[in-house]
Amino acid sequence: MAVLPPYVRPTDRSAELVIAPTWRAGDWNSHGVDCPFAFRRDGKLGMTVVGWDGIGYQTGVSWFDGRTWSSPTLVLPRDPTSPHRRYNTALTSILRDNDLTGDGELVTVDGWHYGTYHAYPQAGYEHGSAVIGIVRSRDLLHWEEHGELLRPEDGGRWERGGLYKSWLMRHDGRYWLFYNAKDRDDGRWIEQTGAAVSDDLVHWGRVADEPLLPNGGPGSPDERFASDPCVLRAPDGTWVMFYFGLGGDGHAQELVAVSDDLVTWVKTGDVLVGVGAPGSLDDWHAHKPSVIRHQDRLHHYYCAVRRLKSPVDVGGYALPEHRGIGVAWSSL
Repeated sequence: MAVLPPYVRPTDRSAELVIAPTWRAGDWNSHGVDCPFAFRRDGKLGMTVVGWDGIGYQTGVSWFDGRTWSSPTLVLPRDPTSPHRRYNTALTSILRDNDLTGDGELVTVDGWHYGTYHAYPQAGYEHGSAVIGIVRSRDLLHWEEHGELLRPEDGGRWERGGLYKSWLMRHDGRYWLFYNAKDRDDGRWIEQTGAAVSDDLVHWGRVADEPLLPNGGPGSPDERFASDPCVLRAPDGTWVMFYFGLGGDGHAQELVAVSDDLVTWVKTGDVLVGVGAPGSLDDWHAHKPSVIRHQDRLHHYYCAVRRLKSPVDVGGYALPEHRGIGVAWSSL
């Protein structure tokens, strides 16, 4: 197994959110901004993010002008005519260049961009057992459904409680979809990460009945959750999975595992982005990573969560936290 490149470990991070919720009732991203996915299209750095408005998730896209990120534009809203997307559509990945130190340029198939989303069947914050679906677009603004859904009841016992954030990639002519899932839909559940494969982006089969990346033992930083995979290939050919762990202390942090074959994963034990000091933008959680090279740096975009001393009222909902997108980086 290859040694993890030293530049994978961030050495600094921003003191401010790069994309924040609006806290304006009625906005699609009023209550929180989550699940960054960084990419390039025609050389321009972009990012999809998931917004929560007190009803459910919807997805927008933001662009980087060299200094700041634009206010995200809603591109994948909920669909009231859909049985599984009536309240939620959380786009979390689009086919892109796999290389860790590459440019992250989006990859098209017959002129289409393909992406993956998860959707919960009920209104509210992640209520019900979510499914994962495939969508496609020619312009990143207009999306249509494609292929079959991944459903929790079709997988192993470890994922019967619902499916979460997914990562879509193509390798050696085959499509891989990594995702995390939970074992039950109420109470104190655990989350672990598995994968499905497809030859046509329509039909999917699980790689294994058990998770490829299980949660850790007592006292580990991923004791409860080993979640939200971001899978990229290091220059020596080793696959690197950035993911987040939730420990018994209730804090989520960015961790990493490595593999030679995309199936057998070994955790390194490194905490790449840990929670910040009290009062910082990520004093509660630093999780859900998306990694991309920008100039001579490797950027780790992540969901930063800060506990509020007093809840903020947004449209009659008492928000206990400030949830948005942070960034950490290291020099290549």
